[in-house]
Amino acid sequence: MTGWREYLAEHESAWFEEILELLRIPSISTDPERKADVAATAEWIAERMQRAGVPEVEIVRGPGHPLVTGRWIVPDKPRVLIYGHYDVQPVEPLDLWLSPPFEPTVRDGKIYARGSGDMKANLLNVIHAVEAFANTNGQPPVSLIFLFEGEEEIGSPNLPAYVEANKEALACDFVVSADSGVAGPDVPSLTVGLKGLAGCQIDIRTGERDMHSGMYGAMVPNANQVAAQLAASFHTADGTVAVDGFFDKVIPLTDDDEREIARASAEETPILEESGAFAYWGEPGYSPAERAYARPTLDINGIWGGFTGEGSKTVTPAEAHIKVTCRLVPDQDPHEIVRLLEAHVAKHIYPGVKYEVRANPGIAYPFRVQQDHPALKKAAQALEEIFGREPIYTRSGGSVPLTAVFQRVLGADTVSYAFTLAGSGPHAPNEWFRVEDLARGRVGNCRLFELLGE
Repeated sequence: MTGWREYLAEHESAWFEEILELLRIPSISTDPERKADVAATAEWIAERMQRAGVPEVEIVRGPGHPLVTGRWIVPDKPRVLIYGHYDVQPVEPLDLWLSPPFEPTVRDGKIYARGSGDMKANLLNVIHAVEAFANTNGQPPVSLIFLFEGEEEIGSPNLPAYVEANKEALACDFVVSADSGVAGPDVPSLTVGLKGLAGCQIDIRTGERDMHSGMYGAMVPNANQVAAQLAASFHTADGTVAVDGFFDKVIPLTDDDEREIARASAEETPILEESGAFAYWGEPGYSPAERAYARPTLDINGIWGGFTGEGSKTVTPAEAHIKVTCRLVPDQDPHEIVRLLEAHVAKHIYPGVKYEVRANPGIAYPFRVQQDHPALKKAAQALEEIFGREPIYTRSGGSVPLTAVFQRVLGADTVSYAFTLAGSGPHAPNEWFRVEDLARGRVGNCRLFELLGE
């Protein structure tokens, strides 16, 4: 009988065309005008899972974008919940793309397209691995429960309630998240920590309408200036978050934490080189890697108001806005952080102006998994076989909201296991995924399922 490795090799060309087809669908969950495209992507994924042999597949429609669920229960085998998402980020600024974001283009061995690295290639690799077992062994070596959402890029606002309501059907021994990657082409890695997320929008109004700057600029507050001063108040001059109580629940880094982060960062691409940034910035007393992976942060994501068109318009604007997000670490609570942000705005806003703080709907609690977790050890074994060396253990400054939900509701830890390379530009123009990592990812998933089945 043909083995799964041979099956993967035989279908590589056809499957390459499939990933291009999936990448052409603009499944931008934040854009209401793309709602039909998001739904079409869900249907594409569901149909592909059925063709792969998954016996129970369902599209779950609710208050937001659809969920794609599936089940393949194998008696007397561990239950593994496979988590991922099929939605993607917006593409702006469009003029920075070297090729259209939804016309996947291969350059220098990489597929350039929105969603290639985050995370359509990884999602499809899982489905291909399942198909390989279905057609060579009749069934996968583990029981599989699939949960693919279309709202991860907007903070998974509806999925926690679904998990709570369906926790018996989703009961599993552990979770494998395909929303992940590795530190470099020859540096296998496993993510053992993810940050939580909280944020808000601050709407400022200083009057009923914009005013003539010559007549009123010296007498009434300028909404842009109020917003700029408020935005500046969130940090001290040295880059420390200045919100009262922000660090109260933060668990300090141990010596082991510092050594682990230093060991991992030494093998990763230097942050300035990987990011394209020109300089470091942030909380003093910690290395850039420690700040990124294990210290809480606050970012001004957007600030706008007044006249921004070509030329000049001499107005004193009456309205301005600020968007803020915070990345959180154990044991910070995102709901409490929003309350602290509200208190900070109330304390620092210019007297007499009107304002509103609107919490972002998507939140996430921070997540950690212990390195001696049995499933994590199997993932490390699989990566060592594929890369020929032991993986490093790293943390992510990003958030995958559902990892903490699975931990709290299902009592199941998550192994983050996928093959997107660091520096592939998720959320940025010219996002990419290496062509050769498609085959590596399929082999990696098959081998992981085998080891977990033991």
